[in-house]
Amino acid sequence: MAAGGLARPVLIAGGGIGGLAVALGLAQKGIRSIVLERSAVLGETGAGIQLGPNAFHAFDHLGVGEAARALAVYIDRLRLMDAVSAEEITHIDLRDAFRSRFGNPYAVVHRGDLYGVFLRACQAHHLVELRTGSEVASYDQDGSSVTARLTAGNTVTGSLLIGADGLWSNIRKQVVGDGPPRVSGHTTYRSVIPTERMPEDLRWNAATLWAGPKCHIVHYPLSDWKVFNLVVTYHNDAPEPVAGKPVPDSEVMHGFHHVHERAQNIIRHGKDWKLWVLCDRDPVDKWIDGRVALLGDAAHPMMQYFAQGACMALEDAVCLSHMLDAYPDDHATALEHYRTQRVGRTARVQLESRAIGEHIYHPAGVHAHVRNAIMGAKTSEDYYNHLAWLYGGTGLAAV
Repeated sequence: MAAGGLARPVLIAGGGIGGLAVALGLAQKGIRSIVLERSAVLGETGAGIQLGPNAFHAFDHLGVGEAARALAVYIDRLRLMDAVSAEEITHIDLRDAFRSRFGNPYAVVHRGDLYGVFLRACQAHHLVELRTGSEVASYDQDGSSVTARLTAGNTVTGSLLIGADGLWSNIRKQVVGDGPPRVSGHTTYRSVIPTERMPEDLRWNAATLWAGPKCHIVHYPLSDWKVFNLVVTYHNDAPEPVAGKPVPDSEVMHGFHHVHERAQNIIRHGKDWKLWVLCDRDPVDKWIDGRVALLGDAAHPMMQYFAQGACMALEDAVCLSHMLDAYPDDHATALEHYRTQRVGRTARVQLESRAIGEHIYHPAGVHAHVRNAIMGAKTSEDYYNHLAWLYGGTGLAAV
């Protein structure tokens, strides 16, 4: 089926999780798409992703709920530790009461495993075409189509173009033109270790955060408990973006000499560390340019501290595919409804992610004491109420 005014396929710049999710969402609505991925091979870098109930709501809308659930590790709690004292500050129980409240679980999954779910689903669907080695550099459009200009010099024409090409999006350059991302100065190091190398007394079925002055440590199990994901972050005012740079083990400890020995010991078990300098952008409301729309990190890149980057991209995919199906002969209305439903919600997550980093992950002294007092006094039910706006749906309102 070519949905009304979408006689040509929808072009999707970027074959990451967001790009594949929107391709799959469109296919579920009978809409053809061509995914244009710059890399020679389809795949994802990184390790763990935390998935709130809103991600599972989106999986179900996209038709991959069962496959995604089969690969997830269902943790019992979110646990906040004081990295200086090594004492628990608080935890959120994620078991029956949480699932009953939000209709879906909280889980963690290996990014590569989740990507594989979407890739296989797209490969199996006749309405999705995947093209590698096809980076979209820019676009042109007229009243009836949009043409993606690839860095290789060739062009591809479609009915619409979705910019799902990430933090450094070429599509965003043309739609928004707001320059490079904001460099946060926070440096993150990532490692994945076999479970047997994780200290036995810390093999918790939890997504655990050790929060310290200008630093934090996160760990949780992945891949059916075969490995633990380690993520450690140091606010060292790093001036330039870096992505995936291998670093020696000794470098990772530099920002953690002031935290408790028990927290330091977690880091010592990591190997083959890679470094990222975190970046985000200020929220904007210009996501649409005629037949072109932004999605995922191209639209709303955010800090990692709310663990919602992938979740927001999945919600975008659900909303956009729903709107294009609801208004098959009016792409302008469909894209505008998508924009208006997503901008406020994603902007809130962007801004709260920054605030969480400042007030929960990295405070020191009296600031940390206030954090501990406020968060330690809350019950799991209090946290459920606080998070209901986020976890209670897909971010998709009625048409």
